Amino acid sequence: MATAIVPACAQGDLLVCEEGLSVWGGVNPSTGAIIDAHHPQYGRSLAGHIVMMPTSRGSCTGSGVLLGLAFAGNAPRALIFRESEDILTLGALVAGRLFGHEIAVLRLSAVEYDALARETSAEITATAINAGGKTWPLAPVSSGETLDLNASDRTFLAGEHGEAARLAMDIIVTMAAAQGAPRLIDVSRVHIDGCIYASPAFLTFARAMADKGGRVRVPTTMNAISVDHANWRAQDVDEAFGAPAAQLADAYVEMGARPSFTCAPYLLPDGPKTGEDIAWAESNAVIYANSILGARTAKHADFMDLCIALTGRAAEAGVYLPENRAPRRIIDVAMPADADDTFWPMLGWLVGQKAPDRIPLIRGLETTKPSQDDLKALCAAYGTTSASPMLHIAGITPEADLAPTPDADHVTIEPKDFAGLWREFNRGADDVDLVALGSPHFSAAECAAFARLMDGRHVAGGVTAIATIGRGTLAEIDANGVKARLEAAGVKIIPDLCWCSISEPVFPPETKVLMTNSGKYAHYAPGLSNRAVRFGSLAQCADTACSGKAPVEPPAWIAALAT
Repeated sequence: MATAIVPACAQGDLLVCEEGLSVWGGVNPSTGAIIDAHHPQYGRSLAGHIVMMPTSRGSCTGSGVLLGLAFAGNAPRALIFRESEDILTLGALVAGRLFGHEIAVLRLSAVEYDALARETSAEITATAINAGGKTWPLAPVSSGETLDLNASDRTFLAGEHGEAARLAMDIIVTMAAAQGAPRLIDVSRVHIDGCIYASPAFLTFARAMADKGGRVRVPTTMNAISVDHANWRAQDVDEAFGAPAAQLADAYVEMGARPSFTCAPYLLPDGPKTGEDIAWAESNAVIYANSILGARTAKHADFMDLCIALTGRAAEAGVYLPENRAPRRIIDVAMPADADDTFWPMLGWLVGQKAPDRIPLIRGLETTKPSQDDLKALCAAYGTTSASPMLHIAGITPEADLAPTPDADHVTIEPKDFAGLWREFNRGADDVDLVALGSPHFSAAECAAFARLMDGRHVAGGVTAIATIGRGTLAEIDANGVKARLEAAGVKIIPDLCWCSISEPVFPPETKVLMTNSGKYAHYAPGLSNRAVRFGSLAQCADTACSGKAPVEPPAWIAALAT
């Protein structure tokens, strides 16, 4: 039977998305239009529709974007999923429970979903879905009465730790019931993603929780924010954007979060260990923590990250449970001869496309030795095309020996897939105005590698080269001289923000074509920046920075695959 995860009445036309959608980066946060240039429903609008999709994918920030759409009057009237989904569900829950903007969220079986998807409009009542003369009964989600709460959990619900903590625990319990979790668990640390100022809704939520006395109870780091906190006025950022963006970051710091301001928290000292239960938001960080470090975290939505930080508790569901970390799809791939560093982000994107809704095991790379930065690039790109919070690589990642589930199937990534993706990522013209590095944030090793490529050279006139980094990396490269070398070559170093949160004029307004070595940014940049994109290796990015010209031909390993 269909289940009402977040009950509400709604009526409207159906918008059926053939693939999952990252609402952040894939949807205009003001209008609801789909801006992901790679999505089949590109150009359509969520606003006012009953939106169907298998599940969401991509960024954890989608919950906040959905709340912002509700504030703007451009939210969907309902969301209907075929698979489990937490990010947009949490956004709808917060919109209704805290701010009175109701958005229904339903989950249907595959048979019910496919039948409804053939209709053009629907009505959702408290007890049923009506469409095309058919009726599908709706069952309420579990009330949470079967959730095993300990005495401390109940003190939070009773308001003994303040109103913000009470609201946080109420949201956690409600979502835990929807997830079918038997109990809550302790987490050792949290990474906040909701500090990106994607709309005024983010500040409204954070300020409300801070004003209600919210204080974090476990060590909490913060994602990249939307401005260079110390320098945004000097960078001529509009006060109307810069002030609330800085105030959003300040609200989380006020609640006790550490102003780390990085989308790559795994680069910070004292990272999580194998088997450690943590609660991270930011999709690339979640995938890296689960896959490469062997830590355990769900892909927590924005707002849920703060709720967990205020209580130290999370639902025992999803990949917190060992049995849910097993691969459900085996993907074979052959490492091309002479492949350069573009292989890893391209592989991540393709693996996500092949496994959009399940954990994969990648085979065929057992003799390779990818660096931390190779794996960072792979995980980040994977998160743009898959909803899954982790992956396994045979012979490389710590849990790759987990037996696949009995229903695991098998697919292959072919050479033609890489050649096709190269063309997809290189639609822009040959003349490049901007080289965009650091999505996710550049590591100290990447900064040093780019400095070596730029030694004795200089960024060409009419070209801007920017690397975004975290504060910890900035301190390291300042101390070891790499920062000075990069700046001597004309490369700009910007901390705190990243390419997924950058805005004009820090993003050069005159840019027509940008080049990046990031598969994640190659995917999102057309929608986020409304610019054309070129993609290449770090060495090609250095050459382009110095010439203003993108490579005419793909790398030899790509050209060989195309023949």
